[in-house]
Amino acid sequence: MANKSANKLANNIVNAFLKNKLISPLPIKYTKKISDAQKFRKLCESKIKKPVSGFKAAGTGIPVLKKLKEKEPFYASVYRHNILKNRKTVKINKYTMGIELEVCYLIKKEFFNLKKKVTKQNIKKYISHIAPCIEIIGYRQKKKGIKSLGDLCADFGANKKFVLGPKKKFKNQNVKNLKTSIFNKKINQLVNGNTNTVYINPMNSLRFVLKKIQNDKIKHNNDFYVFTGSTVGVVPILGKGYYKGVIQKIGSVITKIS
Repeated sequence: MANKSANKLANNIVNAFLKNKLISPLPIKYTKKISDAQKFRKLCESKIKKPVSGFKAAGTGIPVLKKLKEKEPFYASVYRHNILKNRKTVKINKYTMGIELEVCYLIKKEFFNLKKKVTKQNIKKYISHIAPCIEIIGYRQKKKGIKSLGDLCADFGANKKFVLGPKKKFKNQNVKNLKTSIFNKKINQLVNGNTNTVYINPMNSLRFVLKKIQNDKIKHNNDFYVFTGSTVGVVPILGKGYYKGVIQKIGSVITKIS
């Protein structure tokens, strides 16, 4: 994978990622198969020296996975400069695909010392906080739509920005079957959802990401976030202004789209 052509393409999209620019679409050979897209994503991430503050699960909607003929989601790194505080503004372009509402966990760095197999039970002691989060998704490429899961994976998971809502201390909160919604009151846009649409539920998605991190032998020296996937699908951004996401029992988060 790390041949001359792949390296050149990786350098181009890394530059676009860091400088908020757009490039021509990647060749399909890097995006059609998820295995090739994963290799390309990891090559790109190896070239970035900015701090990693977390990881995201992507492709967590089971109907979407079935449609794309994939067995499981994938994960990607999330960099500190792309994580914003509540109510911050996000500027979009015509290649922005939409907005998502997610459950986010803050994980203690001690997780990286875990030697046992990752389970839903043994990871709970490493969760310090839980929070609602809005993710703005879009390509660094001049392309639209999704033909394969690799389209998203090869482009850093298509994560543009994450806006974090207020964090709560984790007290084994139930995240199954919680009602969610995201809306823009100004343009009367409302989409309802449920946490069970996220790869069974957000805790299962968290386990999936942590298992992948452990298998890939990733180590960091800081606590980190895990963004577990959208509870409302990919919601088209129909207008600018404030979008508010609400997750039952977890809280709310707001971002301004400009």
